[in-house]
Amino acid sequence: MSEDKRDVLEVLRYELNFLEQGGYGNWYSTPWGPASIFQDSLSCPNHGDPTRAHACRECLLYDFVPEEYRTEDVPCHHIPLNRQGVTIATPNQTEEELRENVKHWLKRTIACIEADRAKQKTESTAKVG
Repeated sequence: MSEDKRDVLEVLRYELNFLEQGGYGNWYSTPWGPASIFQDSLSCPNHGDPTRAHACRECLLYDFVPEEYRTEDVPCHHIPLNRQGVTIATPNQTEEELRENVKHWLKRTIACIEADRAKQKTESTAKVG
């Protein structure tokens, strides 16, 4: 489980907003090269630090990475974005396809978390009442 204490829902909403505002487009780069989805985001505990001093397990996105990819150099690039198993690391995607895949994953994941929280709230209210 991630060591990040931020609210996962808020961070994913930020990511979606950033992407919808054109984030990670051709214009967005870092001093060390082109921007990398998630890795060069404010959601990454290593944002702005090319030395990557924080372990990936400290990131809340780590919880979405399948177990077999958690030791990869950039684990968040192996989060399955759709039923076909496409990830950020999947080759031969255009920039637009990649951005759309990430955007749809974010929307689905946000909706799922919101539904889970609403259900938990309803259940806890029912227990009290």
